[in-house]
Amino acid sequence: MTEDQVVESIRIAAQAGGMPPPATLEAVIEAERIIGFRIPPLLRRLYLEVANGGFGPGRGVLGVRGGNWDGGNFMHIAEIYEQGPDPSGQIPPGMVLLYDWGCTIWSMTDFRDPSGPMWCTHQGDFWPQGITLAEWITETAAGSLTVHTITASQPASARD
Repeated sequence: MTEDQVVESIRIAAQAGGMPPPATLEAVIEAERIIGFRIPPLLRRLYLEVANGGFGPGRGVLGVRGGNWDGGNFMHIAEIYEQGPDPSGQIPPGMVLLYDWGCTIWSMTDFRDPSGPMWCTHQGDFWPQGITLAEWITETAAGSLTVHTITASQPASARD
């Protein structure tokens, strides 16, 4: 699926309801300033053109200021980033928490790379998913990427 097709599929879902309105440019710029990296182009487009979070699996990904937040338990991506996603220091700068699968399992996006490679963190471990943000959105929408497939890909050392 191309990025334009991903944007259009999320736009159709947003029109069905349940997603916040698009983010303001000011909120996107603020998040980029706080994080210190530009938001990957696809995610930036989704925030600005479609919805400020709320798309993706379950209750949807987190937005920037003013957008989707998970029932009040979590803030927007820049606030979480400021607090530090990993007090142990294992997760490098530019890795941003995007989606909470529950039970401390998070999908993260690497803002250092414009394609938005996806990573996961769980039980103190941190590993690449081997897919981009566009693939992550497509696969979660198709149901082929779930919390079970995420945890199955976790390195054995963390599962033991």
